[in-house]
Amino acid sequence: MAADIKGTVVDKQTREPLVGATVTTQGTGAVCDVDGRFVIRGLKAQDYTLTVKYISYQTVTLQAKAGRDTLLSVEMVADRQTLGEVQVTGMVRRNTESAMIAQAKESQVVVSNVSAQEISRTQDTNAGEVIRRVPGVSLIEDKFVMVRGLSQRYNNVWINGGAAPSSEADARAFSFDIIPSSQIDNLLIVKSPSPEYPADFCGGFIQVNTKDIPVRNTWAVSIGANWNDASAWQNFRYAKGSATDWMGFDSSLRPYSGGFGAALKPIAGEGTVSLTDNGLNNDWRVRNRNPWGDLKASTEWSHKWTVSGAQLGMVGSVNYTNETRTYKDMTNNLFGVYDAAHDRSNYLRRSTDNQYNHNVRVGALLNMALLTKTGDDKLEWKNIFNQLATDRYTDRTGVNAQSDNEVGAEYYYRSRTTYNTQLTGKHTRKADELTWSASYAYANRRMPDRRRYTIDDALERGTLMLTAGNEIQREFTKRDEFSV
Repeated sequence: MAADIKGTVVDKQTREPLVGATVTTQGTGAVCDVDGRFVIRGLKAQDYTLTVKYISYQTVTLQAKAGRDTLLSVEMVADRQTLGEVQVTGMVRRNTESAMIAQAKESQVVVSNVSAQEISRTQDTNAGEVIRRVPGVSLIEDKFVMVRGLSQRYNNVWINGGAAPSSEADARAFSFDIIPSSQIDNLLIVKSPSPEYPADFCGGFIQVNTKDIPVRNTWAVSIGANWNDASAWQNFRYAKGSATDWMGFDSSLRPYSGGFGAALKPIAGEGTVSLTDNGLNNDWRVRNRNPWGDLKASTEWSHKWTVSGAQLGMVGSVNYTNETRTYKDMTNNLFGVYDAAHDRSNYLRRSTDNQYNHNVRVGALLNMALLTKTGDDKLEWKNIFNQLATDRYTDRTGVNAQSDNEVGAEYYYRSRTTYNTQLTGKHTRKADELTWSASYAYANRRMPDRRRYTIDDALERGTLMLTAGNEIQREFTKRDEFSV
């Protein structure tokens, strides 16, 4: 004759039914319903050993006899155990749009930021073009940043947590066009003061962070070219320069020392002049060539290793840009006091300029980072180098205030170099954290020989010659700045 075992399963302390508790015996069993009740049917009228189990409760074992009047009440005790410490280690990525949005939301100050993910979708080639897209920020001369209407001298620039030296000789300013966009991990512009930021900025605090430990191993090469119909395959004029102009470096062929006792005289059919003395560069001739176009090339390599549980990452990149720009028939007039009697402009000079620019940029980046197995210690060594050179020739023809025909020219070369290296460490011990940083930055500006002259036909109509000594100007600039 078949018999049943019935009963309920409840929490011993709260008396609440335990829905889903299992009661088993000799290969059969039942599951408790919403009221904690269970029924095991089809048993023989004999003694059985029941096992009652429920998640997070201690297992209960008891003896029961199957029969018509068998009704059990099972009380279960919560299984309380103290778990050991669980530590989760991860790396915060700041190169995505979502990370930048979250950072801006959590910030207690007014900030604007740009991530590498956003930069990759644009055609921006340097940090200046990247910053130009940020609201409330203006770009001067395609390289200097103006924040909230205040000029570049009121900004403070840091690269990888270290102060960046000024890239200009006569002003506190950093030229952002010397940092290629491919080297940027994220860029942050702070527009309001805060204790954790330097106190010597009024316009904005700009922090540029270069790339860190990569997510995956990559190697990429990019080569691009473009043509400007005003420059490519056109007559491009330039002065003789250095053999390494194509790399953006001047090999000391431009700077000259010695006295300035020059005699300037015209060269028939050349439309230019010749300077003769024993100390300075005597070659004032202008050459012609036909550029093929602009070249942009870059390569980037990143790799991550796992050594005994620790992570070692390396990121390196090299980029090169060579471009020419020609600006012809530019009106360049100098006005005097307006002629009210005749209702017309009073020109002190009326002239037309042609300008030929050759720009070269070379940049390199090498970053290394080590993260220990526990994630408690992280060491980083970051290096960024950039070289930017501009070779420019400008010729001018027109009429001066005395109605004399005049011809002038400018021979201009300028190079800028920046190097920034930084060693940082971050050490975490439970609730304590130690962060340290040591950095060195170097910047220079070279203008080895800027030459300008103006000749006219004031002495003899139709014959262009030098009429005043101050119409020949030469300028030499050498500037180095270090920051530790």
